[in-house]
Amino acid sequence: MEPQCTKPLYAYYGDDFTGSTDVLERLALDGLSTALFTQLPEEGDLAAFAHCRAIGIAGESRSQSPAWMDENLPGIFSRMRTLGAAINHYKVCSTFDSAPQVGSIGRAIELGLRAFQRDSAPVIVGAPHLGRWVVFGNLFAADRGTVYRIDRHPNMRQHPVTPTNEADLRKHLGRQTKLRIGLVDLAAFQAGRAAEQLQAEIAAGAGAVVFDGVDEAMLAESGRLLLELARRRPLFAVGSSGLTYGLLRHWRSAGLIDEAPTLAPPPPVDRLLVMSGSCSPVTARQIRQAKQQGFAAWRLHPGAPWDKVRQSVEDALSKGQSVVLYTALGPQSAARSYGEEFSSVLGERLRNLLLRTGVRRVLIAGGDTSTHAVKQLGLKALTFAAPLTPGAPLCKGHAHDSPLDGLELVLKGGQIGPEDFFARVRDGQ
Repeated sequence: MEPQCTKPLYAYYGDDFTGSTDVLERLALDGLSTALFTQLPEEGDLAAFAHCRAIGIAGESRSQSPAWMDENLPGIFSRMRTLGAAINHYKVCSTFDSAPQVGSIGRAIELGLRAFQRDSAPVIVGAPHLGRWVVFGNLFAADRGTVYRIDRHPNMRQHPVTPTNEADLRKHLGRQTKLRIGLVDLAAFQAGRAAEQLQAEIAAGAGAVVFDGVDEAMLAESGRLLLELARRRPLFAVGSSGLTYGLLRHWRSAGLIDEAPTLAPPPPVDRLLVMSGSCSPVTARQIRQAKQQGFAAWRLHPGAPWDKVRQSVEDALSKGQSVVLYTALGPQSAARSYGEEFSSVLGERLRNLLLRTGVRRVLIAGGDTSTHAVKQLGLKALTFAAPLTPGAPLCKGHAHDSPLDGLELVLKGGQIGPEDFFARVRDGQ
């Protein structure tokens, strides 16, 4: 039986739902029991997961404006602070998706520093386990076996909402905030001077300090530095699941968490329902591969005759065939980004299909789509169920007195997963 604890070791807010389950996976793989809430948890919600050592809140700030952040993030950060965790993580995508007017990480840092009464926030983005590296402040990401500087990445440079044209994270953040941006660089880590450089940047007035990160050792040292900063009072930090990865190394070495469990892949299911709002070429290749592997597929757009499509989908599912519903096949076929309203419509349609067909495993592709669609399912919290591919685990949904309680779901970011990922989710591979 897991020990009861009054305060979690760690609390986080994910700026979208796919990134939130990425951290949920990282924690679970290292044996840290975690509850990820789909909205701000009440005391009764927390009591149901009192054994959990980490608490997450899945959010939507990546697709929102600074004005939305000003209205919503202070209350979210205040609620996080009442949880009493030493580390409070504003989780962002490892490709650092953001812009001055959409998903501004700079504005989130300003609000987080104010809420947690801190002068500086560490920013840890490198996540080698996901193919992301930060070198002298510049972000690099892998795509199909090739590593690109993020502003030359074939997918991220043409992202439909936040296209990337600057690899230096200091300059990228500098467009979103007037805070001074510092750096703890590769040379400092290699010379054993990372702590010294961090303190120098804080003393010089840096409101945010970017950490280089290229391997496990650097992430582990970054985690140690964060725990030192949090020794006297709660810390507010920003980063990808690489930040989480570094912290876990030190919690284990300090004996605060047990050895990582051995986890088996999930059992197969006879039918999988996929809802994709992703414009990524990665997802487009996955949809095409799924068609070749026997999935039925229909494209959706706001003017599509839904009743006719719905009947065809239900017929296919009743015969045991898996189904993909998608809004685009890569950026070239996406006339525009449909946004929150249509993503919510997709969620309503998904809920109705699940209730009518009894499908118990679903995959939602696309960060914004996952965020807004999941809200329509009525799930209060998610817990980790099984590993699949890094960054996109199988989760279990929790919804008291709902027929969707226990629903298995995967939330996949646009850049995540191999080409045959949909079949792997269905077959439990």
